[in-house]
Amino acid sequence: MSVWNDLDLLLDSPSSLTVTSNTRGTVKDRANFKAEDDVSALRKAIEGLGTTEKTLIEVLTTRSNAQRQLIAKAYEKATGRTLVADLEGDTHGDFEDLLVALVTPPAVFDCHEVMKAIKGAGTTECTLTEIFASRSNKQIKAMSEAYLAETGRLMIHDLKSEVSGDYGKALLTLAEGKRDETTNVDAAKAKADAKALYEAGEKKWGTDEDMFIDILCHRSIPQLRQTLVEYKNISKKTLQESIESEMSGDLEKLLVAVVKCVKNVPVYLAERLFKSMKGLGTTESTLTRILVSRSEIDLLDIRTEYKKLFGESLYSQLESEVSGSYGDTLKHLCGQDN
Repeated sequence: MSVWNDLDLLLDSPSSLTVTSNTRGTVKDRANFKAEDDVSALRKAIEGLGTTEKTLIEVLTTRSNAQRQLIAKAYEKATGRTLVADLEGDTHGDFEDLLVALVTPPAVFDCHEVMKAIKGAGTTECTLTEIFASRSNKQIKAMSEAYLAETGRLMIHDLKSEVSGDYGKALLTLAEGKRDETTNVDAAKAKADAKALYEAGEKKWGTDEDMFIDILCHRSIPQLRQTLVEYKNISKKTLQESIESEMSGDLEKLLVAVVKCVKNVPVYLAERLFKSMKGLGTTESTLTRILVSRSEIDLLDIRTEYKKLFGESLYSQLESEVSGSYGDTLKHLCGQDN
């Protein structure tokens, strides 16, 4: 047991060890759900004079994604048009993007976010980093299948042509979705890995990036948690501090994101949300992606961590940063702390 006690002391976060499950989302299956009733409410809202945003928000934020898929099927059957096409035709801007995201299956939504990040001039590394550092093997595999179905190409193949160097090597390793998933912790191996990382970084003139990539992108989450404890014992610095002092650029950001997600995914995503609202302008795409993709996984935990880190509820921060129908939809998804 001492392994876990040490870890909690180090990470100062009991929630870091909780396994995320659907019980920590803000959006649940709606009881007494009837797709046909929702379809007629949506049709009235879309086909009437002027779109009734309130109805769109109410219906789409209080049904689970699986229920939204049933609504979309029933909608197409009733109208001969897709719900996505009607939402795109009737709403615009960030509000449109958000509603479309809500009616998109999670794996397809992730896949679209990756496609957006790699198309056009320049690649949006921060989006790729967030997605691949925070998703499980299962989510990455589902995303890859969705990508193949949509494009006829392998996601890993398209990523290869967009990312390069050590960052590319690390990202492609994560994108394979082959992280070890055993739950047993091998204490001796954790010690050996910590020593190898110490010798590949702090103790060495120049850094052996490959060693960091190999260990951080392949070992299981419980194994890496113990490795973080062992590293601190050897180095007196945390592994994150060492990465920050030894590396730079996109590789540093990616490996720091991996370490943060090993410790606590909700803390990492709470920080991403804060950064997307702080400073000049708001990064709406990040807000949309995190709130939609985590609404049925761990958004309650993200809310808790947000308040702990920044002293203000996520809901009230959204209230002051985003407005209109877009802001209302995000607030519905987020929900208020009791």
